[in-house]
Amino acid sequence: MRVTKIVAVCLAALAGLWLPARAQDRYPSRLITIIAPISPGTAIDILARLYAERLSSKFGWRVVVEDRPGAAGAVGGEYVSRARADGYTLICANSGLTFLKYTNKNLKFDPLTSFSGVAIVGQAPAVVTVSPQLGVKDLKAFIALAKAKPGTLYYGSAGVGSATHLAGAYFAQQTGTDLVHVPYTDTTAILSDLLGGRIQASFVPAAFVAPLLKEGKLRALAVAGDDPLTEPVKIPTAISQGVNYRFATWYGLLAPAHTPKAILNTLHEAISSVSEDPQLIARMTALGLISQDQGPDAFDATIHKQITDLTPVLNSIAKATSQN
Repeated sequence: MRVTKIVAVCLAALAGLWLPARAQDRYPSRLITIIAPISPGTAIDILARLYAERLSSKFGWRVVVEDRPGAAGAVGGEYVSRARADGYTLICANSGLTFLKYTNKNLKFDPLTSFSGVAIVGQAPAVVTVSPQLGVKDLKAFIALAKAKPGTLYYGSAGVGSATHLAGAYFAQQTGTDLVHVPYTDTTAILSDLLGGRIQASFVPAAFVAPLLKEGKLRALAVAGDDPLTEPVKIPTAISQGVNYRFATWYGLLAPAHTPKAILNTLHEAISSVSEDPQLIARMTALGLISQDQGPDAFDATIHKQITDLTPVLNSIAKATSQN
């Protein structure tokens, strides 16, 4: 009888050791933090909070957002790159994170190797936008004007190395035109100068110029996506006009490199599920994002294809940055 009790106690003790270990194997089993590397109130920050709220309900564990802005996303990126690869620290970012490799010569991590893609949730294709005062009504007329007057047409962007800078530089590369880049620190000034004729074009997501497009104060010549836009106005694709120009800023969540594939898949499945929420889709649309669902493998492929396509432009920017 006594031996039986001893055996029972030992088995109970072993079970006590085994259960916590098994509990630790389950993911998630504690709080998850999403780092927002850009200032509060921006699309990335809003997106992070939208997903944190819904993932908290999905997982039954709190998912919180922590803002770590600075150096165009480098501060938050470095923090996550150094975090444990266990799925409990993520970053909500866009294409700008990977561009940092070419625009920040003091970067302490490699954006292309320091992260594992979890899920792309949305994309914002660039829209070729001009002032009606320019006198061009379609994309081919704009390209013809740019070729006839090289170095005289200016386009504004959110800064050197930003997605809107690369969108314009890539357009110039694809069309063989010589456009002059004008970087801004205050993005609202882009619209002011575009309306005032101080610059002639911009390559920004539709949401950025939507009110002015509706009012007819600006003209959208093409969207750099696979599908035309119907809102806020009808915008044909560049491809449909015979111009090989595709450029979209992706938005998604990433984890530190070497995060186990099983955890990445669990995260993606949850993100994919909550992405079907109509309210979430509506909020994303308001941010100018087209809803997407790309898992870890597709995400990594998207990043590397975009970098490959933009390599000449990125190398040019990197060279200019290193000389400053």
